[in-house]
Amino acid sequence: MKYDSINTPKDLQKFCEDIADEPRIGFDTEFVSEDTYRPLLCLIQVVAGDRLAIIDPVAVEDTSAFWELLSTPGRTVIAHAAREEIRFCFRNSGKPIAGLFDTQLAAGFVGMEYPASLGTLVQKLVNKTLPKGETRTNWFRRPLTQDQITYALHDVTDLFTMHDQLAAKAAKLERTRWIEEETQVLQEKVMTAETCENWRRVSGASGLKPRQLETVRHLWLWREGVAKSLDRLPRRVLRDDLVIELAKKASADPHKIRGIRGMERRNLHDQYDAIGQAIQTALDTPDDDLPKRPRGSRRVVSPMLSQFLSTSIACISRQHKLAPPIVGNADDVRELLGYELDRRENDPVPSLLKGWRGEIVGKTFRKILSGELAIRVADVTESQPLEFFDVDAKG
Repeated sequence: MKYDSINTPKDLQKFCEDIADEPRIGFDTEFVSEDTYRPLLCLIQVVAGDRLAIIDPVAVEDTSAFWELLSTPGRTVIAHAAREEIRFCFRNSGKPIAGLFDTQLAAGFVGMEYPASLGTLVQKLVNKTLPKGETRTNWFRRPLTQDQITYALHDVTDLFTMHDQLAAKAAKLERTRWIEEETQVLQEKVMTAETCENWRRVSGASGLKPRQLETVRHLWLWREGVAKSLDRLPRRVLRDDLVIELAKKASADPHKIRGIRGMERRNLHDQYDAIGQAIQTALDTPDDDLPKRPRGSRRVVSPMLSQFLSTSIACISRQHKLAPPIVGNADDVRELLGYELDRRENDPVPSLLKGWRGEIVGKTFRKILSGELAIRVADVTESQPLEFFDVDAKG
């Protein structure tokens, strides 16, 4: 397999200039994330026109020229399950990937499995089987073997063919706009997660009182700082359950902190004072500045109706040739029911009533709730045998 090997900043700059006018660029990355604060980029595989390339970030060090190219509008950029690639682009350019076409996402909009692995889609769309021999490889170790490089290149060689087929299917179903809309939402979510404080995601924090939440926040900030300085996963600095226990204890006394079971095994003996300072800052925060508890999920207006509509998402998805997981889940249904039947002041518009979801799910659910739609068994041999139909006005 013929390919360019990019190992210096000069080579990378030249390569980016050479492919800048290509209408399509496909790429994939290899990274390790088990032990570092952020995933460590180890390899970039690229297909552009008739060229294949391997970019070695370990050797090049600064790959910003490549990410600047991808974040500049003017082409279609094809990747599979691109959440991590979006992060790499945002971290290196401060911008999203321009013209992104995610093959995993697109497959969900044309009735295929979602989320599907790259191997599954290649098998179904290209009728090829990708090699699996390097799935557990250490991509950071150098030198890379020829088998590793060949394996990595196989991840991009079929991207153009997949894009052709998926884009054609989407256009036939008039889903191109929907895919673009969902891609934008995905990139915004990833970039927001990169820039905001995600302390509310600490497991067990949802049921805490405001003062305890403020303590979780300051412990989270302390943990992030230590993890970043040590280049270590935050939860390996201090587990979530210990953060919650510290918040509940509400003591900045290093002796009481040390007395919590589990703290003595975390090699934190030199950090008790810093942890105590973080807790004390939370304890000193004025009541008016404390975080509000997340608004709890409202009482389900009708549990039976909620269950019925949750099941109905699969039915609606089948009728519209959409993968159900990409449409919504039971939480989305409860949100919609509360909004429609028990609306509160300042309630946000539910996701099932916005954008393309509103066009197919929101309108359908509103018709069901108003009695304009009924359900029947369409084909007992199908995995989803039900379908909705308009109620006869006279009936």
